[in-house]
Amino acid sequence: MNQAIAENVKIDWDGLAERAINKEKISRIEALAILETNDLELLSIINSAWKVRHHYFGKKVRLNMLMNAKSGHCPEDCGYCSQSKDSTAPIEKYTMLDKDTLVAGAREACKRKAGTYCIVCSGRGPTPNTIDAVVEAVKEIKGEMNLQICACLGLLKEGQAEALKEAGVDRYNHNINTSENHHEEVVKTHSYQNRVDTIESSKSAGISPCSGVIIGMGESHDDIVDMAYALRELDADSIPVNFLNSIDGTPMEGIEAKSPQFYLKVLALFRFICPDKEIRCSAGREIHLGNLQPMSLYIANSIFAGDYLTTSGQDVEADHKMIADLGLEIDFPEQS
Repeated sequence: MNQAIAENVKIDWDGLAERAINKEKISRIEALAILETNDLELLSIINSAWKVRHHYFGKKVRLNMLMNAKSGHCPEDCGYCSQSKDSTAPIEKYTMLDKDTLVAGAREACKRKAGTYCIVCSGRGPTPNTIDAVVEAVKEIKGEMNLQICACLGLLKEGQAEALKEAGVDRYNHNINTSENHHEEVVKTHSYQNRVDTIESSKSAGISPCSGVIIGMGESHDDIVDMAYALRELDADSIPVNFLNSIDGTPMEGIEAKSPQFYLKVLALFRFICPDKEIRCSAGREIHLGNLQPMSLYIANSIFAGDYLTTSGQDVEADHKMIADLGLEIDFPEQS
């Protein structure tokens, strides 16, 4: 796509919001224009995205909390990841946490008013023992708390999604991370199709699919548009939009970040293309959005509360205050 053409497209932002609310698919040139429009139009973009977000989610903000249940020792070569085999980042490494620790994490999620508790394990995919450990913990959590449980365990084998569903797992996360075209620039030990197949297997088992992206790994604007269209096609219910935290010791250390204004345009793009989905402003928001971070919640309707897998997040109390100051409300289920 000719970038100069997209830069000169004049968008009717109110009209775009109305079409998105009606779930009409916007054109590629419109999608590129969102990313490439002048920063002077940023407030118009955010206002238009807010109309779509408010139509589907009102003033609610969904909080998620991550539990890094198994850290490091991963055989994959994902260039962004501090847990991969190619990383020399000094991270804590440990095998699967025990059930009591996972259940305690769920209780902490409730304290943080996180409606979704995410159990994440490093590795290519879960072993039978990992599945058994997650199943045991999820059953206890579901018996005690009213929480949505998301599992993120890697590539799934036959029957594993069904076992997780039976235990009470509500959502399965497996990010596409980047476009199919750019995938081999990020990782070579598994394919883009491997990721899509895992998303589809979780859907087939009746588990809500969660799949998102990492922005800032050398992809083009066309690649970003491809990611958004792909997630619309996959019908992902929850879409975490991460901004690369360029970690020292990983192959992607030292990559220069884009501007906060650009990252807000990316969030708006995903809102317009996936209007009724949970868009989560995820890892890297604290670093890359800076003082513009609150504006992201006029577009996204979800964030992580607390730390990420191997990097620190914003203080939970600061997140709660940010949400309150914006006049928004935490979407936390009533506990029995």
